[in-house]
Amino acid sequence: MAITDIPEFAHLTEDDIEALGTELEQIRQDIIGSLGERDAAYIHNTIRFQRGLEIASRGLLLVGSRNRTAWALGAGALGVSKIIENMELGHNIMHGQWDWMNDPEIHSTTWEWDIVGTAEHWKQTHNYIHHKYTNIVGMDDDVGYGLLRVTRDQRWSPFFYGNVAYNTILALMFQWGVGIQHLELGKMAKGRDDRPETKRKIAKFAKKASRQLLKDYVLYPALSGPGWKSTAKANLVANGIRNVWTNAVIFCGHFPDGAEKFTKKAVEEETKAEWYLRQMLGSANITGGPVIDFMSGNLSYQIEHHIYPDMASNRLAEASIRVREVCRKYDLPYVAGPLPVQYLKTWRTIAKLSLPNHMLRDTADDAPETHSEQMFADLPKPLPATNGQRAGLKTALKHHRANRRARKVAA
Repeated sequence: MAITDIPEFAHLTEDDIEALGTELEQIRQDIIGSLGERDAAYIHNTIRFQRGLEIASRGLLLVGSRNRTAWALGAGALGVSKIIENMELGHNIMHGQWDWMNDPEIHSTTWEWDIVGTAEHWKQTHNYIHHKYTNIVGMDDDVGYGLLRVTRDQRWSPFFYGNVAYNTILALMFQWGVGIQHLELGKMAKGRDDRPETKRKIAKFAKKASRQLLKDYVLYPALSGPGWKSTAKANLVANGIRNVWTNAVIFCGHFPDGAEKFTKKAVEEETKAEWYLRQMLGSANITGGPVIDFMSGNLSYQIEHHIYPDMASNRLAEASIRVREVCRKYDLPYVAGPLPVQYLKTWRTIAKLSLPNHMLRDTADDAPETHSEQMFADLPKPLPATNGQRAGLKTALKHHRANRRARKVAA
């Protein structure tokens, strides 16, 4: 089902993987070593732009709360402002991407973002657990967020008939899903948690969430006077816009076809080079241009972000050119596609996996949403090289697809 033997799946030797890791590390050193004034100006300009957009949108809602056009423009602009604050600022600053500036206001230890979840909790669940154990079933809580079935390695139960409904709710309320993730409600319900620690985490989350609710649905609406209801609705819509967009970007980076899942065995005694390779195989990029890049917090370069989580986001596009070249050299796939296509693939997977395995057509080792090294059992080893180019995973997938087509024709 999920990948257990990563070198075998990638069709690379241990020496190949170490060499690949060395090249990827060199890219990191080159780019991080060249950070300077241009990059500092980028993050400062982004902060000014985001704050200016928020002030303008709230001002528009304040003076035009009863005008439909002003309301729509204000709510939309506020939603965009919240996206930028969440994606390009909060997410990236708290990853430590700007710690090299030694600016106490733009530092991973001091930044608090504009959602109900706390920075402290998110940095534990995301920076540490997710980025260390990316897409490892049973270790990475982002694989389904404890709610969705996104791989056949998750045992099916009738609960998953609601997969599509759960993800619809999760998308609309994504900041709440992120906020409660660290509370580990499943463990708490089973009595397997550290109860004093759980109470401390709940109190911290409740304090932050209460502050957010007070700001968005009491204080700002109160400033609008008689138009307080329309301002509260605008804040609700803006939060919804941010939630759905964030859900789409994150899911497109982790759950479309080609973003692989792994077993716990795959990471036993994992080297840094093998970690690099797993990040490449478990992530997918979004194509779309500079606007998509900026509005996604440059998580349109999810592959590069997972390889270099502490690299300044504005330099990931530069890194992607060299990472693509490494993929070509070692004959590895580089998964990328337009956001609508990638997002529809994730919804297709979520809908399909609401059903038990016996109702699904493809095998658990060879389906669009899940692969394993077992899918290559019928291919020759080693694979024949083409035009002197090494034969790796990309070539293996090409041969495998050809064999599948041939079998379907024969059937």
